Amino acid sequence: MTKKIKRGVSLYSFQNETYLGKMTLEQVIAHCAAFGARGIEIIGEQTFHGWPECGVPEEAIAEWHHLMDKYDTVPVCHDFMLDYKRYKGRPMPFAEQVNSVKNDIDFAARLGMRFIRSLVSVAPEVLVAAAPYAEDKGITILLEVHAPLHFDHPWIIRHAEAYEKANTRALGFLPDMGMFLFRFPRVWKERFIRNGCPQAAADFIEKAYEDRTLSEYVILDVMQKWGPGPQVAMAETLRHNAAYEPKRMLDFMPRIHNIHAKFYEMTDDLTEWSIPYDEVFRVLKQGGYEGYICSEYEGNRWVEDVQEVDSLEQVRRQQLMFCHLLNETPPSALLAK
Repeated sequence: MTKKIKRGVSLYSFQNETYLGKMTLEQVIAHCAAFGARGIEIIGEQTFHGWPECGVPEEAIAEWHHLMDKYDTVPVCHDFMLDYKRYKGRPMPFAEQVNSVKNDIDFAARLGMRFIRSLVSVAPEVLVAAAPYAEDKGITILLEVHAPLHFDHPWIIRHAEAYEKANTRALGFLPDMGMFLFRFPRVWKERFIRNGCPQAAADFIEKAYEDRTLSEYVILDVMQKWGPGPQVAMAETLRHNAAYEPKRMLDFMPRIHNIHAKFYEMTDDLTEWSIPYDEVFRVLKQGGYEGYICSEYEGNRWVEDVQEVDSLEQVRRQQLMFCHLLNETPPSALLAK
């Protein structure tokens, strides 16, 4: 039987609408279900008031499960934050970091999640120490591989080696497709220009990105030609983004169990302006990936100064693109603008 990639949505995509009270949790989940994107990923702090400092009452957990049942959706992943810098002048003690991860494991288990997402900055020793507890709870901890890091970065290799040495299936990876930024996002460039970056400087930086020019040279050139200002901030983005090869996921596929389909702008012709999703899906199919790929819209912050954010339309377009790439017949909700 052919392995099947499944469609999902990170509710992080709707941060503007939920924060401003334009959409409720139920409305968001209902739209995802109508799009045929049954996998639901959350950030606990966004979806559940008071988490993690105050805990979440059983009534809220029961309502979550009610919504999952009502809309036939699947809890996929809880994206947790480890605040290891919360104490001034010293890191959080190791044992406290591990206990914090265990707290998120318990929370994910209450929600019926199979996975929790760890920020890339968390040390491998912390996740290895929490792995036996996760395994007992039926949870897998996934380290998010996020730009500027990538699968050939020493920090990611260190994690991979630690996971193999621990000989546990409770540790894995969650690649963020922002690693594969083949073009400088158009919405980024336009926002920097609105912020005061000269057009010539913006064009220069965009061309430098296309040419894969070393970021430090670009920043220096921008400073010399245009001086300090938003143009330097635009040039700084080159330090944190690059066009790594999607095929590098293949060597790590046995430990890849969820994917963030980062995107900044879905165009009218149903393509992502910057990220080559046709190549991404080709690699995932080649690797036999059968987990969820969850829409993660982050273009909102780049356009909210000039227009009302329409995350729903952007997610609709990406999910329709997914259907085309997976040879799926799209549900009617994806075809109606």
